[in-house]
Amino acid sequence: MQKEKVIVIGSGPAGLTAALYTARANLQPLVISGSQLGGQISITNEVENYPGFPEGTTGPELVDLMQRQAEKFGTRILIDEVSEVDFRNGSPFTVKTHGDTFEAEVIIMCVGASPKRLGIPGEEEMIGRGVSFCATCDGFFFREKDVVVVGGGDSAMEEALFLTRFVNEVKIIHRRGELRAGEALKQRAFANEKMSFVWDTVVDEIKGNGKVQAIATRNTKSGAVGEMATDGVFIYIGHYPNSDLFKDQLDMDEAEYLLIDKRMMTSMPGVFSAGEISDPVFRQIATSVGQGTAAAMMAERWLAERE
Repeated sequence: MQKEKVIVIGSGPAGLTAALYTARANLQPLVISGSQLGGQISITNEVENYPGFPEGTTGPELVDLMQRQAEKFGTRILIDEVSEVDFRNGSPFTVKTHGDTFEAEVIIMCVGASPKRLGIPGEEEMIGRGVSFCATCDGFFFREKDVVVVGGGDSAMEEALFLTRFVNEVKIIHRRGELRAGEALKQRAFANEKMSFVWDTVVDEIKGNGKVQAIATRNTKSGAVGEMATDGVFIYIGHYPNSDLFKDQLDMDEAEYLLIDKRMMTSMPGVFSAGEISDPVFRQIATSVGQGTAAAMMAERWLAERE
């Protein structure tokens, strides 16, 4: 069993920041990255609201900079997924991945959240066959095709705008009569000639024979149903916390986000949390970075008090 002072679970902005701060405190953190180094930001094309980048940057570029800075001070990154944890007996804690078993005095949880599904017929069957949750990953495959984007928030607009680089047309399907996205994104979306909007509408089914060909729609006000031909369906309706591994070991709220105190500590002393796994409200890169900083500082103090 490999023994560590600090293990950071997750490698998004919160995790890489927590790693940077604990590395600078000479704690030699190990980051277990998960399946996607950088988390959700690694598949975000344009980042325009992170301080210090007046011209904007891309998610992959920002992840690369954060990773290099953390590693510069001694962070080690393991590309693997956590399969099991045991926090019940207190520190030291046991963490198992698909390849190794570790013991750590402190855990910093930065495992984030995942995109929600519509839960409709055809959705799961068509993932990778026209259904996607990542325009940055899959937009290229829809060159000169027509697609729909389901959702009305910031992520939906960001991804739809990115898709306009490739596709002929993007239809926004939104269950309400106005977007929830920020004002700047709304203005860009309304000004883009490749984008149109279908208001007060939900998708009831995704249809196709081996690949997406159409969606069944329903108006939320009139109840009128219809069908719309499309080559792709990109879904952005929110996220759920990646907390399944920690059920019955850490306290959560009704939506299964981890509960933390003002010191960023979970219900188990020595297990800290930062980023979207414990933040259902702000969900921004900047706030995740701040929370990662705070969790790392509190973790270092907790270790010092024990010694």
